[in-house]
Amino acid sequence: MIKLDLQSRTPIYEQLKHKICELAAIGQLRPNDQLPSVRNFARDLGINPNTVQKAYQELEREGIIYSVTGKGSFLSSELDLDAQLHQKYLQRIAQATALAKQCGIREQVVVDTVRKVYEEESQL
Repeated sequence: MIKLDLQSRTPIYEQLKHKICELAAIGQLRPNDQLPSVRNFARDLGINPNTVQKAYQELEREGIIYSVTGKGSFLSSELDLDAQLHQKYLQRIAQATALAKQCGIREQVVVDTVRKVYEEESQL
């Protein structure tokens, strides 16, 4: 269900947060669905329970999940995950664009690259 890249520079708890949001955005997790317990999730993923706990805490702080004492964590029914994911990806595009600019890549080359990606997508 969830695969984490243990070699990535992205912290594992952030990868986990992102994967949970993706599953919700594509409908594999629905509002009010219960998430696995911290202990079970950590065991299944082969990671430290503190890592799962940190991801859950941040997701709860962001309003993506909520916790019920003694019952566990659940996906919130009052959120717009599509908008949150779009914002996150737009931030990544902005960061990549800023890096390209710093490296001296011309604006038109960046625009052409983005256009090419969209054209390839429409041919699938």
